[in-house]
Amino acid sequence: MGWTLGRYFFFRYVSITIWFFLGLLALVFLIDFTELSGRTTGLPGFTYGTAFAISALRMPMIMLQTVPFVGLFSAMATLVSLNRRYELVIARSAGVSAWQFLFPCCVGALIFGLLSVGVLNPIAAHGFSWSEQMENQLRAGKSNAVAEDTTPWLRQKTNSGDTIIGARAILNQGLEMADAVFFVLDQQGNIVERKDAARAFLRDGYWELQDVKLFKDGNIRAETSDRVATNLKPEFVQERLARPETIPFYDLPAKIEVARSFGLKANAFAMQFDSLVALPFLLVAMTLIAATVSMRFARMGQSATMILGGVLAGFLLYVVSVLVKAFGVAGFVPTMVAAWVPVVVAMFFGVTFLLYKEDG
Repeated sequence: MGWTLGRYFFFRYVSITIWFFLGLLALVFLIDFTELSGRTTGLPGFTYGTAFAISALRMPMIMLQTVPFVGLFSAMATLVSLNRRYELVIARSAGVSAWQFLFPCCVGALIFGLLSVGVLNPIAAHGFSWSEQMENQLRAGKSNAVAEDTTPWLRQKTNSGDTIIGARAILNQGLEMADAVFFVLDQQGNIVERKDAARAFLRDGYWELQDVKLFKDGNIRAETSDRVATNLKPEFVQERLARPETIPFYDLPAKIEVARSFGLKANAFAMQFDSLVALPFLLVAMTLIAATVSMRFARMGQSATMILGGVLAGFLLYVVSVLVKAFGVAGFVPTMVAAWVPVVVAMFFGVTFLLYKEDG
């Protein structure tokens, strides 16, 4: 296949991918902005400009989750449109094989994956952290109730006794907490004091508490600031509290190495890193799956059953990837195996199908 035809197929794939990405971005933004406005309209200091900014900062993170589906649908749309315009028919009659005109689409999918990992992921990580900060400022002080279903509790041990720590929101990759609660225990395990803080920051050897309410011996006392001694290291707190998605791709190897130097498994960080490394090849696998159902020419249009089968196959691959990823985070399988097995199996499936159809 000549360079001109290959470049045409490549840019056709790129343009359709961009339109799919922008269309989905607009749709997701409208949904998220509407939902966020409904949740925060009654809060003091709420403005639609603030809600707009929070939703805009969250968009890169949400779009990063949709990248595999964008890759699948754009590949299917590209091949279907080429079929409907008889371009693939003419290319085949000129002696161009399926492997040749699929190669530009696979290269486009690989580049799309590399840009998602190298550019979109760092933007998403920083943007999501900023959006959490802004949303927390809207909700600051509204409730000291700890979100038991989403926020893990920490129990630290010191010479003076244990302290149980919880918070409504985890910020700054686990090093800052909003509406935090500290239950101070004595040597016998009895609660002797409770400290509610609007903000808590992990410093070197202590937690710094701001806007604190102290509950002790039936009395309530307000303090501007307070301290709680701790021997927790930032790496341990980050490994326990930080969401791996909020850490940029380029920072993950250092986080993993430091966490493991403290004897921590860091499976969540390692799984996130290996999944991002495998993402470009997952998009190539999605392209091969799309090719198995989108290249057959039909005089009256593409078979809806075949296209639906491709969509279901793509969703099945994504679900299996998420499921195996959970096993990797839990430590049942190595994180590298969990990240790459679905990709390799999907590629083998696509290649085998195409070999059978194209090469007999």
